[in-house]
Amino acid sequence: MSSQAPEVLISEVGPRDGLQSVKATMPTTDKLRWIDALYASGIREIEVASFVPARLLPQMADAADVVRHALTLPGLTVMALVPNLRGAEAALAAGVHKLTLPVSASEAHSLANVRKTRQEMVEELARIVRLRDERAPGVKIEAGISTAFGCTLQGAVAEDDVVWLAAAVIEAGADESGLSDTTGMANPAQVRRLFHRVRAEIGERTGAAHMHNTRGLGLANCLAAYDVGVRTFDSSLGGLGGCPYAPGASGNVVTEDLVFMFEAMGIRTGIDLNRLLAARGPLQAGLPGEPLYGMTPEAGLPKGFVPAA
Repeated sequence: MSSQAPEVLISEVGPRDGLQSVKATMPTTDKLRWIDALYASGIREIEVASFVPARLLPQMADAADVVRHALTLPGLTVMALVPNLRGAEAALAAGVHKLTLPVSASEAHSLANVRKTRQEMVEELARIVRLRDERAPGVKIEAGISTAFGCTLQGAVAEDDVVWLAAAVIEAGADESGLSDTTGMANPAQVRRLFHRVRAEIGERTGAAHMHNTRGLGLANCLAAYDVGVRTFDSSLGGLGGCPYAPGASGNVVTEDLVFMFEAMGIRTGIDLNRLLAARGPLQAGLPGEPLYGMTPEAGLPKGFVPAA
């Protein structure tokens, strides 16, 4: 692991996005071991849970316990997804450092995912911002624009809608707004164009690229985002993840492959690849039989591989 500061931030979303997308529920002790292994590899931002009713997502019933443990890891940004004000109240009470709120660019997906229109979600975000300002002003809020590149329910999503929504959530008080390829429909030219347009609209408040590998373009789309200035990338160990309200959307970009790509290019991630590969062990132990993905874990590191210096 390089002692120099990372040039890109890899934000691990497996403990939330990955685990809520599989049928099995990982025992809490296994979750904590997995998070510890991710941290040991050098990952410094982890989306550890989502604060939603346990009856809807039993995989996330232990969210507060997981946050409590993650907060003991020095220098780790502990992040949680919240779909509404009630979830934000619980997450802030648990002590998270950062909230992510899914705001869909597709009206159809918004209604399916959070049972609110896009405008209603912007208004909910404004309420969450006010709550944050009152109770925990140091907490960051990111609005992730989901289905930014297309929707399995409504099809094409107008780029103007995405740019409008990114501006609306920033105006409502979000600290940053990233773009999510929730359904795995993006291509590199589209990613480059849309991030460029969003950056022109909201500048340095442009947040993470959250790409899925549904059609094999996840890494190419991350590189396209990097080319236009994005420096934070969501990914999931073993490629776990999807969206229960976006039929056919399969896993996230594989963290191991993403880190290998950047390190091989000489771009520092601050992550030790051997330790990252070892973090698959606790994941497999906690979800026995669950298929994991990734080309780098399968092939191994090339002979003589030297990470970014």
